[in-house]
Amino acid sequence: MTIHTFKDELWLPRARAEIFPFFADAANLEAITPAWVNFKILTPLPIAMHAGTKIEYQIRIHGVPVRWKTDITLWEPPLRFRDEQVSGPYRQWIHTHEFIEKDGGTLCLDRVDYAVWGGHLINALFVRRDVARIFKYRRETLERLFGRK
Repeated sequence: MTIHTFKDELWLPRARAEIFPFFADAANLEAITPAWVNFKILTPLPIAMHAGTKIEYQIRIHGVPVRWKTDITLWEPPLRFRDEQVSGPYRQWIHTHEFIEKDGGTLCLDRVDYAVWGGHLINALFVRRDVARIFKYRRETLERLFGRK
């Protein structure tokens, strides 16, 4: 199984004390996910976040509905948290979110280590591009909500 890594960073001109709680509220995931993903949280809200929290979603991948379940495997507010796929569209999905106070704001770091069915070809043709588009939308939305440099 080949593991691919996607990294992104975004500096927001707000304190970590404001940024982390936004990410810690699962209800905000829909707001930062593009409409073409058809992202819906199936777990009843509000969701108490901590290590061991499981969250179920439904998404669409190129029009095909898919259920996705993740587990919060690391919870260290306000520094970092990690969600890992329990079941869903990937062979592996490990997403680490880190929040660093920097230059009077917050540097948001994302690292996604993932593996796909179909290997390099499927990743190159579809998955990598889709992940990049999702994070681009997320970046633009967060900059609209919290401002930019």
